Amino acid sequence: MIFVGGLPFSTNNSSWSSSSSQGSDILVALLEHPVLVSASHSFKSMEETKVSVSSETPSPSKYVYVFQREYATVDPALVDYVGTDEATTCVGLVIRNRRNRMTSIAHMDNPEIVDIGLCQMLSLVVDHDLDAELDHANGTTISECYSDMDGYSLPLCRKLVDTLQRRQEKFHVQTLHVLGHNTKRDSQGNAYPIFHGFLVETCTGSLSPASFDGTSRCPDEMVRRIRVTSSYEDTSWNGKLLETYDTQTDRFVIAPCRWTVRKLHIVMSLQQLSDEEILRRCSTSPSAEGPDFVENLRRQWNYLIKRPDWRETFPWKQPRVFQRAADGGWRRC
Repeated sequence: MIFVGGLPFSTNNSSWSSSSSQGSDILVALLEHPVLVSASHSFKSMEETKVSVSSETPSPSKYVYVFQREYATVDPALVDYVGTDEATTCVGLVIRNRRNRMTSIAHMDNPEIVDIGLCQMLSLVVDHDLDAELDHANGTTISECYSDMDGYSLPLCRKLVDTLQRRQEKFHVQTLHVLGHNTKRDSQGNAYPIFHGFLVETCTGSLSPASFDGTSRCPDEMVRRIRVTSSYEDTSWNGKLLETYDTQTDRFVIAPCRWTVRKLHIVMSLQQLSDEEILRRCSTSPSAEGPDFVENLRRQWNYLIKRPDWRETFPWKQPRVFQRAADGGWRRC
């Protein structure tokens, strides 16, 4: 069940005919709720935090970063900050328990992973009284109009709020910076996200817009990026968020994912295209991608071409494990 401003949330529409229409009604009402409109304005006014980790001046803070379709549940006794970025048509979700401060974040990219994905996130967050705090942040779209976004993040946002409202836990929505609230346009009318990511301080639960660089999107960046697209062909991940981080041990345990010969053939074909064609074919929002989007894709494809057998990356089908180093970074076990 959703709460806003400490009160149970409901719409005035009592004639819902389907889950989709119910989700739309809930979403529109939430986006127009004065408490959440004010919270979105406050979030929008914040300065973006740029997260970078230097080997010369290691950060005393401990971070956990999640890529697209990943999730991580962190213990504030072990982790100071958790975040994600590179969202254009995805939705970043934060769930934090007000009592034990356990915090789970996910970078969701498809309505089909919402049901199981929420169960994964809540498994270590919610205690027996089923009372949790939810920050629902930084989903972006290609349009500010609610009626014409079916190809982008509207279906995902709609599915999320409908599922949250139907569940028995109490979700106190603090931030809903999605869709039109997080959209800007250039002089040609192209839509862009105002912010691509966020950072959560686990001790306080404070949420701020954030961006990360190559030093902070770690560990094992290439393999984790490859898992995102490979997971669609790996039936073991159907409907699930990708397992990435072990809460109890503060280690990254990157679960194995298979890639196929078919994927390798596609990659070799795509690698021959121009940057402009790659951007057009491989992005749901070509005008909104970051400057390193194509470069990151080419690096992934080079990795796959050099290692066509997924078992070379995941020997004996075992996960890749990274433990935290003394400087707050990560090293392979």
